[in-house]
Amino acid sequence: MRTRWASLLGSFVAVALGVAVMTAMGLGLAASLDAPPRAPERFASSPVVVMGRDTLTVEVRRGPATAQVSKKLAHPHPVDSELIAELRELGQVRVDGDVRDAVGVDAPVAAVRELVGDRGRVLTGDDRHQADPSAARDAEALVGVNSLLGTAAGVTAFVSVFVTASTFAFVVALRRREFGLLRMAGATPGQVRRTVLGEAVAVGLVASAVGCLLGSWAAPWLVRALVDGGVAPPWFALWGSVSWPYQVAYGVGLLVAVAGAWAASRRAARIGPVEALREASVDTGLMPCSRRAVGFTLLAAGLGLLAWTLGTDPAALLKRKTYVTQPMVLITGVAALAPVLVRPVVRLLRLDLLPGAGGLLIRENASTSVRRTAAVAAPVLVTVALAGSLLGSAATVTGARATEAREQTRGEFVVTGEGLGDGSGEGAGLGDGSGVVRVAGATVSATASTAVFVLEEGTALIRSDARAVRDVAAFASVARLPVVAGDVRDLDDRSIVVNEEWERHEVGSWVGVRLGDGRPARLRIVAVLAQGTGDNGAYVTSANAPGATVDRLDVRVARAADRAAVAAALRSTGGTVRTTSAWLAATHPRTGPQTRLGLLVVLGIAVVYTGISLAGTLLMATSARGAELRSLRLAGATHGQVLRVVAGETVVGVGVGALLGGTVAAVNLAGLAAALGRLSAPVGVGAPWGVVAGCVGVCLVIGVGASGVGAWGRG
Repeated sequence: MRTRWASLLGSFVAVALGVAVMTAMGLGLAASLDAPPRAPERFASSPVVVMGRDTLTVEVRRGPATAQVSKKLAHPHPVDSELIAELRELGQVRVDGDVRDAVGVDAPVAAVRELVGDRGRVLTGDDRHQADPSAARDAEALVGVNSLLGTAAGVTAFVSVFVTASTFAFVVALRRREFGLLRMAGATPGQVRRTVLGEAVAVGLVASAVGCLLGSWAAPWLVRALVDGGVAPPWFALWGSVSWPYQVAYGVGLLVAVAGAWAASRRAARIGPVEALREASVDTGLMPCSRRAVGFTLLAAGLGLLAWTLGTDPAALLKRKTYVTQPMVLITGVAALAPVLVRPVVRLLRLDLLPGAGGLLIRENASTSVRRTAAVAAPVLVTVALAGSLLGSAATVTGARATEAREQTRGEFVVTGEGLGDGSGEGAGLGDGSGVVRVAGATVSATASTAVFVLEEGTALIRSDARAVRDVAAFASVARLPVVAGDVRDLDDRSIVVNEEWERHEVGSWVGVRLGDGRPARLRIVAVLAQGTGDNGAYVTSANAPGATVDRLDVRVARAADRAAVAAALRSTGGTVRTTSAWLAATHPRTGPQTRLGLLVVLGIAVVYTGISLAGTLLMATSARGAELRSLRLAGATHGQVLRVVAGETVVGVGVGALLGGTVAAVNLAGLAAALGRLSAPVGVGAPWGVVAGCVGVCLVIGVGASGVGAWGRG
């Protein structure tokens, strides 16, 4: 250990950094899972808060038994006037203006609970915060925090094992003569294997402890970054004292070190005494049958999983959880086969066409020293594949959704706000109280946000976001929905428009649903929409969305009408008037800032690991090439030529990794594009060329710099 510390430094830093990241992520997760209690705002002076019924609870089958499941209603029931009158007999009742979703009561809790019964919910203490408008937003933000931190921790563990395994494998390759001497001196294969594993355990124990300390220091910075980036709510902070993040991170760090060294230790145990006499630099026996089997199995599993998901549930490929985790199988498979792929890829580069002997020398060195080239290419492969797959998938999905939304309207303007066209509130300027909005020279379609619930197969309560249509004729004139069966113009108060994702989606069939306020209804399907990217929800008439207020007006201007005059008339609604393109840009960005921040955090972790692996691998490799580089000088090469050859080999290794990583990303994006096609959604691939080029550039700078430093005094 004392003499080999330089070769173990890369693994030490990789494990320590991984544990630090997992500790910080774990502390953030602990804070989000057990958020600090928040004081109520609306009814802070009332000891008891009564809320109207805001959940739908139904009974579903769970095997031979049954269970109750609940979903949030789209339109919660207000606290009715009769109940408020009864509560006033118990004590003072506080209301929030004209809003009756909750009231504050100054009365004993037991008496209030007995009076309310199942007509509402009774909240006390910090639970009164659930009546605040910010409660739902905070809960949604915490779900986003959990998703980001969990994904980042998972990617960190994956890249940690990957980098540690690659580093130990290369260390074993460099120490073949040393292990051969040990075997010649009488060491058994088991003793050699235990030596490598013992070094890994020592690295894991110390590095994990250092990582826990670094993670505890970095956690407050992480929380501050999440708040500043808009991912976490402003009040989010670390609080309390928890130990499980440290325990999990420390255990995972030790496991990563041992798992990364396991395959390398078995390879070291197979080294025979004759290796002590071998001096050739040409790599032989690169791929044992076991590694080939693992590599091809993982490659087949990755491609098979992609094809199976595409065939059975293409919508799953559009979900972040899928396109973040699924590429890892392909990445691991290609990386395992890297030693086999290096030579063919290097031959394709045709470096022998470069002037002079440098290109030929670079090509031959890179193709004969396969282990070194593969060790350089592996971390680059991970970074490029993750950058292309994650950011490319996110851009592809959001781009498809934006295009889909653009294709579904013929309107020139979109007005958004609350109470548009209801004859009150913001829309009082144009509404006549009937829900029909009229503007001279334009067709105006008024719709409201709502939801419907359906019990599928008696085992799952599914919520489907929906739009409530006020004027079906105007809606059919302005909208351009992806109808695959039926006719939207047949929509009435006894019917519904669904999409292909519904369990029952045959035109003319009847389906039992629960409306946005929980009331049961039986509606006839008059049209079926393509599933698309998941934003093609259901459509009902306003009669089936009690409590829903118009929040969007889609406006189609007649050919001879004055667009400026129509826009001026629409501004009298008090809502936000935008052109359709401006509305799409605001509501369907190419990639949301929170999503982009989360993906960049994950990608940043991969880039840091790549830098560590590249620097460690190249410093070790050049330190072992002293005799080779001196031979070049004796053959007449200048010091500068030697450095250029070493740098050129590094560029080739990075190029091989970038090409393999780009291939993995292309396969994943091709699968995503095929899924969009199967879902009848707009197909277009968003390749993050700038980010990928930046990652490759960083790898080149680190790699060339490290190889130059290592070769400076040896050539």
